[in-house]
Parts: sequence; structure tokens; C-alpha cells
Amino acid sequence: MSVVNGELIQNFIHGFMYFGDIVFSVSGALAAGKRKMDIVGYVLIGVVTGLGGGTLRDLLLGRPVWWTRNSLELLICISAALCTYFWVFRASKRYNATAWFDALGLSAFTVTGSGIAMQWGVPWEVAIFMGVMTATGGGVIRDVLTDTRPMILCGQLYAVAALAGAFINVGMVKLSVLPEVAMAAGFLGTLLLRGAAILYDIQLGPPGEFLCISGRSGMIKKARKD
Repeated sequence: MSVVNGELIQNFIHGFMYFGDIVFSVSGALAAGKRKMDIVGYVLIGVVTGLGGGTLRDLLLGRPVWWTRNSLELLICISAALCTYFWVFRASKRYNATAWFDALGLSAFTVTGSGIAMQWGVPWEVAIFMGVMTATGGGVIRDVLTDTRPMILCGQLYAVAALAGAFINVGMVKLSVLPEVAMAAGFLGTLLLRGAAILYDIQLGPPGEFLCISGRSGMIKKARKD
């Protein structure tokens, strides 16, 4: 039974990982489109967005970088970027999709990063950090290469959403919840927070302000610290 469960957990991790590769690569390719890059730029930005966070995680954990041993991840990222390059010209709202593809990738890599770190036997707090870094690393590299201010530095509920999802995933596993259930919960937690931030422009405020929420009406509400 333990072997079956182990295989099931690995399938869940790989499933989320490949899904994250696709949506993050698409978000990277869409960002390249904003800068009117050529096909090479699309592929380059797409690949580094899809693989960047996981590569940093593996290097810090001292484990083999997965895509250097199995090229499937690399090929998935290249294919997703190429599909975006040819499809993007027919998408009427192609640039509005970037944030949502990024949110999906953020959610997927949050649970894969923290899940892989737990399998590697690190302390729970390190596993949470690895989940956040895996989720945000590729997006930071994408934004730097496309000369865009990284969302993680703009007060967006970006790293916070990943932190919440990683905490849910790791916390539920520590409470002996089935890992696949914990991963699904962590994914949904991250996606709901990030999705709400996109829809309602929720941002963490500067000193003296805790939260800024700009609704569709343009009204801004500020919850100040006592």
C-alpha cells in the first residue's frame, strides 16, 4: 500500500509540475509578446519562466536539477512557448491572459515546490520557503528579462498567496492529511488568493497601511494599522 501511495503522490507532483510548466511558459511567452520579441525571445522567456523557480529550488536543496536528467520538462516549456507564439496573434485579449496564466503557474509550483522539499526531508519551515521560491522564482526572472518591475516587489498578493498555499500544503501533511488532498487544497488556496488580488487589485500597503483594495468601481479602501 505504501508503494502505491508513493507512486500516487509522485504522479500528483509530476502532474502539477507539468501543468505549471505549461502555464508559466505561456505567461512568459505572453510577456515576451508585450515586448514584441521574435520567436527566439518567446522560447527563451517561456523556458526560463517555466524552469527558473524549480531550478533554484533544486540547487539549494542539493538535488539533481530534474530537467537536466529528463528533457520532457524542457520540451514541454518549448512547446508551450511556440504554441503561444503562433496562437497569440489570434487572441483578442492576449495580454490580459498573462496574469491568469501566471496565477495558475504560481499555484501549481507552490505545491510542487513544497511537496518536493518535504520529500527531501527538510524542516517544515524550509519546505514552505521552497514552495514560495519555486512559485515566484520563474516570474521574477521573466519580469527582469522583460524589463518589468517584478510583481513580488509591487505589493501584489503574489508571494503572500504562495506562502499561504505552501503553508496549507505543508500544514495538512503534518496533520496526516493525504498528501494529494493537501496539494489540491494548497493549489486552490493559492489560486483563490491570487485570483482575488487580480480581480479586485488587492495590494499590501506601505508603512502605515495594511491593505489596499481597489474595486471595479475604482473606490480605494485602506485598512490602517492601529
